[in-house]
Formats: sequence, C-alpha cells, structure tokens
Amino acid sequence: MLFGASLSIKALVIPLLAWVAWIDFSAQKISNRDVLLLLCLGLGSLQLVSIASGSWWDMGLSAIAGFVLFVALFPFWILRKVGAGDVKLMAVVPFLTGGNGLALFSVLLLVFAVATVAIMKNPFMLPAGAFRVYIQHLDRKGVVPFGVPISAAAICTIAFQIYATLALVVSSGILRQLN
Repeated sequence: MLFGASLSIKALVIPLLAWVAWIDFSAQKISNRDVLLLLCLGLGSLQLVSIASGSWWDMGLSAIAGFVLFVALFPFWILRKVGAGDVKLMAVVPFLTGGNGLALFSVLLLVFAVATVAIMKNPFMLPAGAFRVYIQHLDRKGVVPFGVPISAAAICTIAFQIYATLALVVSSGILRQLN
C-alpha cells in the first residue's frame, strides 16, 4: 500500500517537472515555490518507501547526493555560469529519483544536456521558424535554460521507475493475490 502511494506521488511530480521545464524555457526562471514543492513531494515519496522497506538508506543517499550537488554547483552560480534555480533544482532531483535512480538520471542528463547545447549552437536543426528565432535570441543573450534537460532527465527516470515497479508487480502476481 505504501509503495502504491509512493508511486502516486512520483506520478504527481511528472507534470510539475514539465511545468518547471516550460517556465524555465519561456522565462528563464525556476521559482522557489516549485522547487520547494518538488522537494516536499520527493521527501514524502522517499519517506513512504523507507517506512515500507524498513531501510533509510535510500533517503540518506538522496540527502548526501543533494548536498554534494548543491555544494558542487554553487561556485558555478557564483561565477554566473548557471542560474540559482538550476542549482536548487539539481539539489532536489536526488530526492525525486531516489538513490537507486541517480545513475540513470546522470546518463539521461548528459544526453539531454548535450542535445540542448547542440540545439542552442545549431538552431537551424529545428523545424519551426519562430522557435528557431527564439533559440537564436537565447544564444545571443548567452542564456541556456538548463532546467529543461534537468527536468527531462528526471521525468524519464521517474517514468522508468514507475514502469519497472508496475512491471514487477504485474509479473509477480501480487495483483491476483489481492483480488
């Protein structure tokens, strides 16, 4: 029951991450309210899993990873290489994906970040004229909405975790035992 509630919370995180990505893309802002809401949802999901499993390892690993990411990215914010919202969002992501999802998130973040840089440097790859003009405008300003690849990688990681958990439940026959 607690794992189901945790999955429901993770499912609520996906549209919020999509919202954060859209706002960061269109306005280059990630609000503290959205980051705090993501943190609360991530902590709630991890809390439910920790209670159900009887192990606090995943929550501890997420807290350590979040702290390390914040400390590692803070100097880049000081140097104005990334925005403060990006740093805070990266620090919250380990709570959303859990310790077991950090490796997948890291690989996906690398893929999405490279794709974002490629699109920013070569906007002619994009189909729509207005979209291309917007990307060229961002490139001239020297702004990269890094919240978009962070959110995309987190969404894909969470979706994979939900899929893997549901596949495990269906294949183990737990649903038949409950009926």
